[in-house]
Amino acid sequence: MSTQNPQDRYIEVESVKTRYWALGDEGTTVILIHGIGAAVESWALNIHALAEHHRVYALDLVGFGYSDKPPARYSYSYLSQFVADFMKAQAVAQASLVGHSLGGGVALKLAIQHPEKVEKLVLVGSTGLGREAPLFFRLSSLPIVGEFLTRPSRKGTAQFLRECFYDPAMVTEEMIEQSYGLDSLPGAQETYLSTVRAIANIFGGREGVIRGFVDNLGKITAPTLIVWGKQDRILPVAHGHVAEERIAGAQFHIFEECGHVPPMEKAEAFNALVSEFLVSSLRQ
Repeated sequence: MSTQNPQDRYIEVESVKTRYWALGDEGTTVILIHGIGAAVESWALNIHALAEHHRVYALDLVGFGYSDKPPARYSYSYLSQFVADFMKAQAVAQASLVGHSLGGGVALKLAIQHPEKVEKLVLVGSTGLGREAPLFFRLSSLPIVGEFLTRPSRKGTAQFLRECFYDPAMVTEEMIEQSYGLDSLPGAQETYLSTVRAIANIFGGREGVIRGFVDNLGKITAPTLIVWGKQDRILPVAHGHVAEERIAGAQFHIFEECGHVPPMEKAEAFNALVSEFLVSSLRQ
């Protein structure tokens, strides 16, 4: 299997120049949605494996990575509508969504608002399922304090990445440089703060936002797989159980000795798990 990153491609999505990767020519369509402050590179260890049996897209959400960063309120609704618009631009009527962290919340919002667009749903350490959030995110929601805390810094980037892994030794210098480069792009800090402030406050996830998700989880009809790292220090496993209990027929897999990034920390096992789920024809 190739270990080389796919070629960067760009498409106009409602006037937003959008970077994406695309691989695979067979099977159903899969869209990979990254977390806050991240980009398509989040899926570098997964996209080749998933593309063996699917047409797979990974995109830089509007405001993130190398996609355009228009001034906006980066709410879940705004970001999920962008994914829907990306699907339309690619002439994709329905897809399975794999969302990590913020991307999980975006996928959830799309599955709730446009169930006809979502064939299957994979939530990986997803936001939107509980109020608990790291102190850094909560403080970043504050005026002035947030601007100070989120100024791009190589040291800060490295520290946050190590918090995301069960084994911080897995954080490489290349990973730090790549992430710091994304953090330093013009407009990246503004997008980050707008996103945090739309979904969280000093107390954690905004109560109304969380309630809007949790109260509607029962409406999700797509077969759903929930994936979490047992030692996730960013979002607790308990959030995953909320989705498991409210989404009919949902499957829940917890990786041992794993933090917030199972697609990277447990890549081979993650790819096998998700691949099996996606090809299964059993509708819960």
